[in-house]
Amino acid sequence: MPKEEESVFTRKLAFAFYTLLLFLGILFYFSWGIFYGTWNPLTKENIGVYAVTVVLVGFGLTGLLLYRKP
Repeated sequence: MPKEEESVFTRKLAFAFYTLLLFLGILFYFSWGIFYGTWNPLTKENIGVYAVTVVLVGFGLTGLLLYRKP
């Protein structure tokens, strides 16, 4: 496998992983809201939901920006 082809595959794989992280963060937030009937993650009881969602969505968006097509 040539070096350039390997680089393209690695970039696509990383892009797919960060896309998955973004969708997992959004899915986690909406599933939590539906399951527990609360949509405000900033209350004292729901701060963990906010923390997990921000980390997943933040890493997902950052990775998508870094690994998009040049």
